Amino acid sequence: MKTKFALGAVVAAIAVFSQTAFAQTAAPVTREERKADTAEANKAGKLAPAGEAAGRQVERAEKAKTANSDKTRMERKDTTKAAIKAGETKPAGEAADMKTEKADKAKTASSDKTRMERKDQTKSDIKAGETKPAGEAATPLSVPAKK
Repeated sequence: MKTKFALGAVVAAIAVFSQTAFAQTAAPVTREERKADTAEANKAGKLAPAGEAAGRQVERAEKAKTANSDKTRMERKDTTKAAIKAGETKPAGEAADMKTEKADKAKTASSDKTRMERKDQTKSDIKAGETKPAGEAATPLSVPAKK
């Protein structure tokens, strides 16, 4: 058993050291050659930008190259301002969905009575005793009915 283990360790060591020996068989590159290669790659635009967001920067640059606009910046600004005035833009931010829902409810929940008519109706309901006192429900859910 010990012989097999020792033999396995020797084979593993030979495999590890032989990889490092074969990896360095190519001729070393001088500093000047490396600088020249880097300068060529930089001029060709093949170097990745430094930093954590390098991939996103490259994607944005490629997208900007392919997406040429036929409008000037001022024309786009004017179109956006007109859309905002007409109410054709979506709200921005985290609460955009809530804002949209609230606006939709306000559009559909219009009343056919004026504020004064609603006030008069409420006053007459109070005098006639047709309203429930504040804070009281028809059948409380938390309290069981008495027998």
